[in-house]
Amino acid sequence: MLKAVPTVQVDNARVVVTEWRFPPGAETGFHVHAHDYVVVPLTSGTLRLDEADGSRDAQLRAGVSYARPAGIAHNVINVNDHDFVFVEVELR
Repeated sequence: MLKAVPTVQVDNARVVVTEWRFPPGAETGFHVHAHDYVVVPLTSGTLRLDEADGSRDAQLRAGVSYARPAGIAHNVINVNDHDFVFVEVELR
């Protein structure tokens, strides 16, 4: 499995800010979010989300953020033929 590359930019008592870089075909591996979080896509494209009840494709646009609650469980896969990058902000 080709792994996405996380780079932690900020880690303090209030937030963790991580840049995620996904080469084509890269994935995060299955994980559960312990905190509410916001994702800020820096590129546009499609990410596949493997979740407990199946898979779905999410169309993301650069600069169009979204938020999710703690407890989300999934594997995120870059199905594009180009690198995909987003910044994730976890709220503690």
